[in-house]
Amino acid sequence: MLRTVRATRYVVPLREGGSLPAIVEADDLGLYVVKFRGAGQGILALIAEILAGEIGRTLGLRVPEIVLIDIDAALGRNEPDYEIRQLLKASTGMNLALDYLPGSTMFDPAARDTAAADEASMLVWFDAFTQNIDRTPRNANLLVWHRKLYPIDHGAALFFHHDWPSREKKIASPFVEIEQHILLPWAKGITQAAKVAHERLTEPVLREIVELVPDAWFEAIPGDVSASERRAGYMDFFTRRLEASAVFEEEAIGAHSRLV
Repeated sequence: MLRTVRATRYVVPLREGGSLPAIVEADDLGLYVVKFRGAGQGILALIAEILAGEIGRTLGLRVPEIVLIDIDAALGRNEPDYEIRQLLKASTGMNLALDYLPGSTMFDPAARDTAAADEASMLVWFDAFTQNIDRTPRNANLLVWHRKLYPIDHGAALFFHHDWPSREKKIASPFVEIEQHILLPWAKGITQAAKVAHERLTEPVLREIVELVPDAWFEAIPGDVSASERRAGYMDFFTRRLEASAVFEEEAIGAHSRLV
């Protein structure tokens, strides 16, 4: 179960992309990077953050702690920036936040950042499994903190849920975008990473992860699909994609071979 905290102070916006996340202080005195439900990417990005993020954690990746954060309507009343004020107003209620890593920097091979083969391989496998298109040299979404890697920003994963009927076609599809993965040069152990992933991503574990998403978030998605049907759909996607993993594993192994 995810922890729930209450926002007490809006600290500073992080003007990255269209989602306008921000550093916010909570009632546990912690600082968090908040992803707002009222942002342009919408509630589906928050759902992807939970599902992909917690799958990554299960695989042993250092995903910063994910919490639910309650935003009160009063939080933005004195905010001078109109855009931020409107965003906070549209995000009243439960939002998503990740533990803030002060002093972290973005992974950059040009700055001689490197990755261990086992960790790079698992990250490549993980992003292919969740169909995350946002781990490229242009947009690494990979922090270095105390010389360790922390994958962040999984809102672009599971893109099938933007077109729910397309889920069936995506389950057993390769992930050709993996050839752009920033860690692909170091990912020489994808086969071993796959073995570990299959051991850890059991059906009960995946079901527990899917249950972490609040019903209200599923119910906020336009359409005639109920919250229980959404959960069942994600479970179907994860379990069957795992069964068909050879398709995207071979794609990733081939991409690595062509690169090196």
